[in-house]
Amino acid sequence: MAVFSNLLVAIGVVFLSHAVYSAHEHSALHSTVSHASAPSVPSLPADIVAETLLSVLIVATGIVLSSAPLKPIQWSRWAGEAEREEARRRIGKGRKVDIAQGEVPGGNPFAWLTEDRIGFWDGRGKRKDFADWVREGGRS
Repeated sequence: MAVFSNLLVAIGVVFLSHAVYSAHEHSALHSTVSHASAPSVPSLPADIVAETLLSVLIVATGIVLSSAPLKPIQWSRWAGEAEREEARRRIGKGRKVDIAQGEVPGGNPFAWLTEDRIGFWDGRGKRKDFADWVREGGRS
């Protein structure tokens, strides 16, 4: 697949360079011929525009085909892989990973967003406690 994608990129670059050369040649020829009623900004012929778009599409296809496989976008799969990788790193350094005491293996950069945060202030619970306190008459 790497040969095919590199071939696509090479063909696309050749076509793109030809389209750029054709556009330059067209604008150079148009500027030397003086027309009294011609617009100051010449428009490119449709074949040059089509060649440019096609070559960019071919180059983009070749780059996409030659890229590395994408990472998983499912949160649970990604977090699991990150935590396993961190656990492997810690075990490799000789440090024991103690998950039984609640230690998360640290590979998850969004671990602070989970609801089991240590020291997390429960706003809803405090609001409910306050409403109960007000209903009771506001006495301690």
